[in-house]
This record gives sequence, structure tokens and C-alpha cells, in this order.
Amino acid sequence: MITDRDDGHPLETGAGHGARRPGYPVAAGVFAIGMAGTTLPTPLYGLYREQLGFSELMVTVVFAVYALGVITVLLLAGNVSDTVGRRPVLFCALGLSAASALCFLFEGGLPMLLLGRVLSGFAAGLFSGAATAAVLELAKPGQEAHAGFAATAANMGGLGCGPLLSGLLAQYAPWPLKLPFLVHLGLVVLATGATWLLPETVRPPRRPSSLRPQRLHLPHEVRGVFAPSAIAAFAGFALLGLFTAIAPSFVGQTLGVHNLAVAGAVVFTVFLGSTVGQSLSGRIGVRTALPAGCLVLVAGLVLVATSLAVTSLPVLVTGAVCGGIGQGLAFRAGLTAVGHAAPPEHRGGTISAFFLVAYLGISLPVVGVGALTMELGLRGAGLTFSACVIAVAVAVGLYVLRRPPTDDD
Repeated sequence: MITDRDDGHPLETGAGHGARRPGYPVAAGVFAIGMAGTTLPTPLYGLYREQLGFSELMVTVVFAVYALGVITVLLLAGNVSDTVGRRPVLFCALGLSAASALCFLFEGGLPMLLLGRVLSGFAAGLFSGAATAAVLELAKPGQEAHAGFAATAANMGGLGCGPLLSGLLAQYAPWPLKLPFLVHLGLVVLATGATWLLPETVRPPRRPSSLRPQRLHLPHEVRGVFAPSAIAAFAGFALLGLFTAIAPSFVGQTLGVHNLAVAGAVVFTVFLGSTVGQSLSGRIGVRTALPAGCLVLVAGLVLVATSLAVTSLPVLVTGAVCGGIGQGLAFRAGLTAVGHAAPPEHRGGTISAFFLVAYLGISLPVVGVGALTMELGLRGAGLTFSACVIAVAVAVGLYVLRRPPTDDD
């Protein structure tokens, strides 16, 4: 029988008792599949722009609508999995992910694209809190560090695999605007079956006491580490937002590289760097990784700005990897500090609050870049964006050097 590692009482599995159930790696796989669906359209925006005739500003608006969906769910229902359980929320997130894919499959214009992105944002918001908490809670004693890496790597790795997959399929397979979403629907079916087999880690799951929107709550235990951790995540996610919304257009329009697989691979590199940074974070600890991540992020942003100034693809990729490593270092360190400090009964809501700040970093700056693009062009907007995020990352890095988090990995 599966038992709760804190008090020895059985967990509710919802799928029978007595059988050996999957652990945190399966939950991380479900998380990765869900997050991959949110970035599938990234290399395809150029095709949609040609087909529907909208501007670069509208590309960033379509992207920001996704972030708005994430923020809405995190703000209104970020802690719901602490009450109803992780599995029901994961099932709901997978359903929303499938609905988003269907919107793109039967795309009939800009409204369907916007609806698909909103639904994708809703799914990501639910995944961010519930899946992260499930991965952490399914770890056995002694596996906590591995589970922490699995949770953050599934998030960033899934986000990176989405554009890589769709770019390859769109460039080298038929139906470039259909096949990526058909493949994702198949993966969602597999993830749904895996979720059914996962044990429930919330004991006992119960209905919310009210149908009113849930409010995020920051327990006093996390308030000392939350602000620097979340602001560092904001800066790092701003870099991710730049790459997922603007990089494919920059590669095609400015560098003259029109291969969709290359565009997807360029976006993938920043998430690959993030995963590498997360693996390093576990080795050097939170107190070192958080300020180091901010400083490495600054170096990456300087390289990205340089690539925009000299129109160099190799420098852009180098900046993506370097900035991704910095983002990964700071992201995992911040999430680890916040997750470990949060009491179990508020962990899902606290993690959702962390992701809320992070996704503000994706949405607000990216829309600003889109607006600047209309006046300054892609290069000028990217340089302005880089300068602003460098200032934020430097400020946070200096702050956490003076007042490092007290929770270590």
C-alpha cells in the first residue's frame, strides 16, 4: 500500500489500492508533455502571419494572450490543487491542452488562434502549480533533490521541446499547420493514461468550500525568500518570452534564415541552457545559485544584444545558451527555496504565486517589445528590451548577494 511519507497513512489513489503506482518521473513526464503543447505554435507564427496577414505586434499579442491565461488561472485558482487534489487538476489541464490543440487544428482565423492560446495559458497555469507540487510530493525520502530537478527540468524542457518538435514537423513533414497538433493530441492521450495511474498526494482530497475564485496565499514562512526568488524568475522568464515570441521572426526577417526547424532549434537552445543551469543549481546550492544565476543571465543578455547589433546567428545562439543557463540557475534555486519553505498545506498555492510573478515577466515585457517593434524595428526593440532586463537582473543579483536566501537545496 502507498503511504504518506509524513504520517504513514494511506494515500487516496483513485485507481485502486495495493498496486505499485508510478512515482515522480512519470508525473514529470506528464508535466513536460503539457508544457510542450504551450510552445508548439512558436515557429509557426510566421506561417500564420503570411496566411492571415497580421503584424509583428499582433504576434506578440497572441503570445501575451497565452501569458494572460496563465496569470488568470494562477491568480484565481492557483491553490485549488491543495484542496481537490493534484490528479483532478492535472486531468483538467490536459483537457484544456487538448482543446487548445483542436483550436489550432480547425483554425479559421485570428479569433481561433487567440482562443487556442488562452486555453493553452489556462492549461499551463494549472500545470505549473499542481504538476510541480505532485512531482515534489511523489519523491521518496532521499529523492527530494532529484525530484526538484525533475520538476523544473520538465517545465523548461517541455517548453523547449515544443518549438523543436513543431519546427521539425513543419519543415520536413506534410501539413505544417496541422501535424504538430495532431502529434501533441496523441501525447496528451498518453499523459492522461499516465495521470490516471499516479497516486494522489493530497490527503484527503475534498471539494472546495466555495465556488468563488481562490486567492493566492503567501505563508509567513516563505516571505523572506519569496521576493528575491520571484523577481529573479521574472527577469529570467522575460528572456524566455523574448525568444519564444520574437526570435523566430528575427531569424527569418533579419538573418534571412527561413528554415522552420532552425527557428525552432534556436528557441530550443535557451530552454536547453535553462535545463543545464538547473542541473548546476542542485550542485552549488540555493545561496550561491540565485545570485550566480542573475549574473550569468546578464552575460547572456549582453550576448543577445550584441547578436542583434551585429546580426549574428552564432552569437544569438551563444547568448541564448548562456542566458538560459543563468535563468535555469536562478529559477531552480528560487523555486527550491520557496517550495521548501512553504508548508505542505499551502505548497501548491505558494508555487503558483511564484509562477504568477514569473509569467508576468513573459507577458508584460513581450507586449512592450511588440509595440516598440512598430517604431524601432525588431533590432531596436530587442536592444531596448535587453537593456531593461539587464538592469532588473543586475539589481536582483546585487540584492541576493547582500541578503542571500536562508533555505538551501
